[in-house]
Amino acid sequence: AQAELHFMKKIPTGAEASNVLVGELDFLHQPIMAFVRLSPAVLLSGMTEVPIPTRFLFVLLGPEGKGHQYHEIGRSMATIMTDEVFRDVAYKAKNGADLVAGVDEFLDQVTVLPPGEWDPSIRIEPPKNVPSQEKRKMPGALDDSASHSTLEKHGGPELQRTGRLFGGLTLDVKRKAPWFWSDFRDGLSLQCLASFLFLYCACMSPVITFGGLLGEATNGHISAMESLLGASMAGVVYSLFAGQPLTILGSTGPVLVFEKILYKFCKEYTLSYLSLRACIGLWTAFLCIVLVATDASCLVCYVTRFTEEAFASLICIIFIYEALEGEFQGPACGRDGPYTPDVFFWCCILFFATFALSSFLKKFKTSRYFPTSVRSTVSDFAVFLTIVIMVLLDFVVGIPSPKLHVPHAFKPTRDDRGWFINPIGPNPWWTVLAALVPALLCTILIFMDQQISAVIVNRKEHKLKKGCGYHLDLFMVAVMLGVCSVMGLPWFVAATVLSITHVNSLKVESDCSAPGEQPKFLGIREQRVTGLLIFALMGCSVFFTSVLKFIPMPVLYGVFLYMGVSSLRGIQFFDRLKLFWMPAKHQPDFIYLRHVPLRKVHFFTVIQLICLVLLWTIKVSRAAIIFPLMVLALVFVRKAMDLCFSKRELSFLDDLMPERKKKLDDGRNEAGEEEEPCSAASLAFSPPSALPL
Repeated sequence: AQAELHFMKKIPTGAEASNVLVGELDFLHQPIMAFVRLSPAVLLSGMTEVPIPTRFLFVLLGPEGKGHQYHEIGRSMATIMTDEVFRDVAYKAKNGADLVAGVDEFLDQVTVLPPGEWDPSIRIEPPKNVPSQEKRKMPGALDDSASHSTLEKHGGPELQRTGRLFGGLTLDVKRKAPWFWSDFRDGLSLQCLASFLFLYCACMSPVITFGGLLGEATNGHISAMESLLGASMAGVVYSLFAGQPLTILGSTGPVLVFEKILYKFCKEYTLSYLSLRACIGLWTAFLCIVLVATDASCLVCYVTRFTEEAFASLICIIFIYEALEGEFQGPACGRDGPYTPDVFFWCCILFFATFALSSFLKKFKTSRYFPTSVRSTVSDFAVFLTIVIMVLLDFVVGIPSPKLHVPHAFKPTRDDRGWFINPIGPNPWWTVLAALVPALLCTILIFMDQQISAVIVNRKEHKLKKGCGYHLDLFMVAVMLGVCSVMGLPWFVAATVLSITHVNSLKVESDCSAPGEQPKFLGIREQRVTGLLIFALMGCSVFFTSVLKFIPMPVLYGVFLYMGVSSLRGIQFFDRLKLFWMPAKHQPDFIYLRHVPLRKVHFFTVIQLICLVLLWTIKVSRAAIIFPLMVLALVFVRKAMDLCFSKRELSFLDDLMPERKKKLDDGRNEAGEEEEPCSAASLAFSPPSALPL
């Protein structure tokens, strides 16, 4: 009974049974066969291993002497009943002819292995990803090649222009409002606790580091304390009211470059830095709200996978580079010292051990040891457990490694400034109008950083069910940007790597898989709790300095390295890069390799690689402030690629870019003319019938 209850946990709710019965009878002269559909499903005691209702019965009885053949027919029928499409046929069939047509369709799709080509004594491992059977359910279903020739607009209904002021924002609010309370209920999960603990540690260090760099660049006008407060305020408000709360806010390099240039300009012309910055911030917030009012976020539909992956790859590489730079040019080995050989060596051990242990524990879910619940818990808490283990190890060893420094007093860094900044202050009145010019550049910076990160989070591969809200996201960023400007706090927008890591930490897989079956990816746990807790606790960090001061910086750098490397997984660009050094016979069975010539795949990859190198060059140069413009230029590069690749090739390698309505209609008409008549085996059935056969 205990074994039965354990097996019941592996069976999905609402499952029904199909019983296959075969046997021999001495008084029969020829076989008889029946396929029965019961209405309603009946619990037949003793028939099934576990107590679930029976919907279908297949009975085969025949004369003696052919028991082995009957047994094989029964096995074949049981195999057919495991097929998703045939089950649909069985539920909806009106007569025997429908069943026969379903069997014919199944046989058309079956892959046959010749008996001399494989060893029947070995076990064939189940696939990691089972392909969708939805195309088989549609009458006249197209194959992969034909289905990609149809023109589909990139982007969902949330990216459709409404033609009304704040029309997109209104629809976003209506779309997200019904899910608001469930966003909090869905956050009551052990997985969310693990995600919160991990990302709190991961977000703290960049915010404090960014604040420290700002303090150096602005002579302490904005430093770590202001950075902590700004991140906490913006993050809490964004997590509560944004359209996509899975996005994590953070600071960006171009903002730091802009702050340096602005402070230097104000110092040369004896202007008040914080007042002029407040004017620029308010203008930027106003322009972002204008973009929201005019549904400018609809332009995001032009940001295809080509641009997404170039941007995401760059940010991941920068994350990895900065983790290595922080480790090997930090206080343990830098010019400012203290340079101590044993400290540096110990920092290297902590750094690489954190990365290795995080990766190992994250993969522990697929280990063969311990029950599923233990493996899942260890995998969810992988990074947090790693941080705890490394902190304890560092404490026991006692080598003075550099630690995380958190401000211990809640007050502005400089005594000559308060928490509210007068936008005019001692500056001339015309600076209010002149601030509009740099605000235009800041608006492009904020818009591109925010929306590209949002597009990556909202990818259809993540199977998000609660929808997204590009207009609402930008509106909340604009509001908090204005508030932070008036309070003299740094500006925060969507952080790509942190957002990808947040999404990856909340992946949900099926826990009702049969023995040997790979768990299925069901989607992302969409909620607001993790982001809310991360930034709320970040604001309270000034009260936890006695605990946080024990966290070694090399451990946090190791976490950054893990986040950067793990975020690269699943980026198609890196899969295509590997193909340059891979012989054709060893290449993975990617769908685009079936339908696009390899030279075209390499050409597409080279263009993307050149764009990535150019972005990196601009990012690390003095021209970093125009980085958002270069990201915008990727959209035009991708548009120009329509001249080098056919739409069919781009549909496999990338997303198709939107075109004028007439062109789309013409494309659909051409695709419709090329479609072949429906196959006789493809049936369109009515809803499930309650009539037994």
